[in-house]
Amino acid sequence: MSLVAELKSAVTPRAALLVVGVFALQLLFIASYVGALHDPKPTDVPFGVVAPQQVSGALMGELEKLPGDPLDPRVVASREEARDQILNRDIDGALIVDPRGRTDTLLVASGGGKVLSATLQAMFTQVEAANQRTVRTVDVAPSSGEDFNGLSAFYLVIGWCVGGYICAAILAISAGSRPANRERAVIRLGVLALYSVLGGLGGAVIVGPILGALPGSVAALWGLGTLVVFAVGATTLALQSLFGIVGIGLAILLVVVAGNPSAGGAFPLPMLPPFWKAIGPALPPGAGTWSARSIAYFKGNDMTGSMLVLSAWAVVGSAVTLVMSSLKRKPEPEAVAAEVGDVRT
Repeated sequence: MSLVAELKSAVTPRAALLVVGVFALQLLFIASYVGALHDPKPTDVPFGVVAPQQVSGALMGELEKLPGDPLDPRVVASREEARDQILNRDIDGALIVDPRGRTDTLLVASGGGKVLSATLQAMFTQVEAANQRTVRTVDVAPSSGEDFNGLSAFYLVIGWCVGGYICAAILAISAGSRPANRERAVIRLGVLALYSVLGGLGGAVIVGPILGALPGSVAALWGLGTLVVFAVGATTLALQSLFGIVGIGLAILLVVVAGNPSAGGAFPLPMLPPFWKAIGPALPPGAGTWSARSIAYFKGNDMTGSMLVLSAWAVVGSAVTLVMSSLKRKPEPEAVAAEVGDVRT
């Protein structure tokens, strides 16, 4: 047999297409991560200004004209309101101007991302120095001392996401990408739900009582983890039902390639380029990371949107899986091979 014939026999057209798909996925992975994270810059960071009326106008104009538009400033009535808005996650920081002295106060929340709070501190040290003033920083929602760079919530959510799509992939690979009937689809979703409950609990216990990396309610993190794992798993099952084994690659594209760098983990959303900043909150890693930080550092505030996003992925993924399982189809090659093996046995 010639080398060409041997090659055709060893590498089928289907395998060749899958290899090409993996190659494309690899390049997209590099482009997405490097594109999102190689040059973080704050852009339109929601920021409050508390200052006397005779000062606020000029200060607002100065902040709006900073090079690169790093801030989206708005006047806030009082220090207490600024603090409440930060804890409600409406703004990421605030400057409190002292009209009787030359030292102002910068409020930040490192629980929302240490990189952003450090960037704001460096920025206002320069702004105040230019005006011959000084600034002192107060962290109103400090990250845990065991949460280096505020990354624990991000890694927790990524772990949940990985578990979700790997569990779904195993369920599909073991018995065909699309469930043979609706009953089997329900069983797969039931197994995934049980796995999600256990995975959510395990992650919450590890980052909480065991490692002490994240404060906040273990029960709330457990519930969040269950929803994240199930949302990603159900989405993966749906993609596999629609596209077969290629659906696993599409799930990785969605969750890992697009979702991870846009999640606001390594750099909070205001520091990401526009494309990643826009898609991050709509994908499971971004919604999960935002919610985990809210539970840990912001008393569970401003989670409604993220929970709706995760719920939508879970519901749509489950619905597509159930609908596709009801459609008549030709048996998949792996399923046929399994049946032949059973008969021979």
